[in-house]
Amino acid sequence: MLALYLYMSTLALVTRVRHDQRGQATAEYALVLLGAAAVALLIVGWATHTDLIGKLLDAVINNVTGKVR
Repeated sequence: MLALYLYMSTLALVTRVRHDQRGQATAEYALVLLGAAAVALLIVGWATHTDLIGKLLDAVINNVTGKVR
């Protein structure tokens, strides 16, 4: 009888530990946000060291103003 009780209580504990993942989604969301922030910082760092963004904006504005005339 004691062996059955120990088996059942151990099984219940293992099942509860496996299925208790309430904080996992929050942790995954936080990691995704950190990854997105890192990519954004890399893009901003690249854009500040090159003049390609300014050239792109100039080309877009010139194209739009050229179609308006």
